[in-house]
Amino acid sequence: MAKVSVREISRVTGFSPATVSNALNRKRSVSEETARIILETARSMGYQQPQQLDTIHFVVARKNGKIVDESTFHPAVIEGVERQARRFGMSTSFVSIDFSDLETAREEVAQLTSDPAAAIVLLGTELGEEDYELFANAVARVIVLDGWSDRLDFDSVVISNADASLRAVNYLIDQGHERIFYLAGDFRIQNFKARERGYRQALGEAGIVAADTWCVRLGTTLETAYEDMAAWLDRTPRAELPTAFFADNDVLAVGSMRALTEHGLKVPEDVSIIGFDDLSLGAFSNPPLTTVHVLKHEVGEIAVRRLVGNIRNPKSYTCKTQVNTYFVERESAVAR
Repeated sequence: MAKVSVREISRVTGFSPATVSNALNRKRSVSEETARIILETARSMGYQQPQQLDTIHFVVARKNGKIVDESTFHPAVIEGVERQARRFGMSTSFVSIDFSDLETAREEVAQLTSDPAAAIVLLGTELGEEDYELFANAVARVIVLDGWSDRLDFDSVVISNADASLRAVNYLIDQGHERIFYLAGDFRIQNFKARERGYRQALGEAGIVAADTWCVRLGTTLETAYEDMAAWLDRTPRAELPTAFFADNDVLAVGSMRALTEHGLKVPEDVSIIGFDDLSLGAFSNPPLTTVHVLKHEVGEIAVRRLVGNIRNPKSYTCKTQVNTYFVERESAVAR
């Protein structure tokens, strides 16, 4: 006997595939009456809920590529996803979708999310709220990594951005720094906004008032971070420089260190700097970069375990799982 599909149930009941899928998975977003109709129809048609996933599609969502292409974050996450999927007997495919053209992306997403026996691990680093709308009617299960939607009901696995930034800036404050400037990526992804909140919270709790000039906007590639920092240093009097910088990520920090060095400033003797992500380029910079370590492989593994758990024991709710970080003290930040 051929397996009854979600789309066949959708055709018979008149409800969308997404509504049918949500009802079959006991999601609370479906009304009791609608769920009753769908479940009774599914039973009468002999529908059997999949007991395991066959495939996980890892989707690298690129808005402009200036974050994901510059970082070793997502290759490490992919390794975690693939390793955990293998343990559960699932295959993994890897897809890159360009979200700079939403209409083209919409077609690719619709095709990818139509299989109820597959799941989507969506790298949401560069995505905004409007981009998640493309996944609203997904039949396949979706979990978002390194990003989240405030409006739609997705499981997600995120980094403790604000907490980690607060602790990093508090480290500088404890070291006697009071003029701590913020190196902000000019493409304001969700992670960067959360890290800025942590930065400002740390200063506020310490009674330090940050002027608007304390925020230095830089391009998010190594080259543009270096160029923008060099330009900022050209127009900023030496007497107005801070004693320390906190950067949105390691790429900004390392690019900035090169510009500082070329302008005759020594790190950390003249100015301290802290990054975020603990990329390999920071460990081998000169000096080695003090930073925040993100558990990259573990984030991918957690996402797969969440997906498998939701298949075996369906829940009527979703969760945002926050993964903690730890501070890596190297040589780019010292006491004032």
